Amino acid sequence: MFGAQFTFHEDFSGAGMARIGLGKDWLCLRACDINTKKCRAYRNNFGEGHLFEGDIGDVKVVNAPPAQLAWASFPCQDTSLAGGYSGLAGRRSGTFWAWWRIVEGMRAAGKPYDIVCIENVRGLLTSNGGTDFAAICEALTKEGYIFGATVINASLFLPQSRERLFIVGIRGDKELIEDVRAKKPVPLWHPQSMQMAYKHLSKKAKEHWFWLNPVLPYVQKPTLEEIISDNPEGVAWHTPQETKRLISMMSPENLRKLNEQKDKGARVIGMLYKRTREGQQRAEVRFDGIAGCLRTATGGSSRQTVMIVSGQSVRSRLLAPREAARLMGLPDSYKLPEKYNDAYHLCGDGVAVPVVRFLAETVFEPVLSKIAKDISASKMVAAE
Repeated sequence: MFGAQFTFHEDFSGAGMARIGLGKDWLCLRACDINTKKCRAYRNNFGEGHLFEGDIGDVKVVNAPPAQLAWASFPCQDTSLAGGYSGLAGRRSGTFWAWWRIVEGMRAAGKPYDIVCIENVRGLLTSNGGTDFAAICEALTKEGYIFGATVINASLFLPQSRERLFIVGIRGDKELIEDVRAKKPVPLWHPQSMQMAYKHLSKKAKEHWFWLNPVLPYVQKPTLEEIISDNPEGVAWHTPQETKRLISMMSPENLRKLNEQKDKGARVIGMLYKRTREGQQRAEVRFDGIAGCLRTATGGSSRQTVMIVSGQSVRSRLLAPREAARLMGLPDSYKLPEKYNDAYHLCGDGVAVPVVRFLAETVFEPVLSKIAKDISASKMVAAE
């Protein structure tokens, strides 16, 4: 990428959503993922050259080019309810430690990262009674990083409810983060679960901690009306019988919400998931202009459904792959896998693009610019 100002490594890269979010001023020097289908999508969009397809534990640091940022979206299954909260000891989320050995190895080789960013589900704050989060904080402390964390909901930027935890470590002193630190927790970024997790950190880790407080800009986010198409590709509208069956699965409260929209007479888009409640499958719909959190497509219940109400008329269908991509902030030029499940899984297992851009703009780029300025000043002093 000609003219890039910043460099990064992207591990657990998936389909490259962090790369897109970082933007044109960032050059990816190394990426890694073990999923063949995601790697295929990554290459289809970014070409060959720097993607290592394989186990993160097999990445070698000896010949790895130095980079300013290390990004890691390590598997979240074991830190979520679906994964049973086995945490960093789990088979999938335990790959964090294999990645952390890369961070340690790069420093030992004289190529330390200036910034590391760890992305995962909010459940990491409480998995295994908070010990997993504390272990990551201890690792950051040992490596000499000052660090903070924030929970960001993609709904600030996109019409999708998607909370994710971001832990940001910075190599240097706290003068580097004066513009993005708060003296105390900020409710927008630091939920009670994070404040409780902080209390359980060691004294040394607390000395390295700061309350990460990026400035939220005004954002004119897209609406569901702009994302959901009347003529979608890759999915078909349900038959009237299929739609009636969905409605029959609604609880009295969800039926009330549906009938309320019918009575308004206006066209409105609802988003629906099928969930199991008290042993019974239910259809739960929302009409607040926000889609539910996209998930990986492991079964029919994990696919989100579009429900369009126009007066007494109700139509329904599955969310189309391109619509799922738009809900993640991916441009329409992004090449999706041809198969529905592959495309949906790719989107549901990624990081929201504008959230990454927000962190880059408010945290990564200002900090790295300060580091570069300090290095330049030191060289000038040494030359005098």
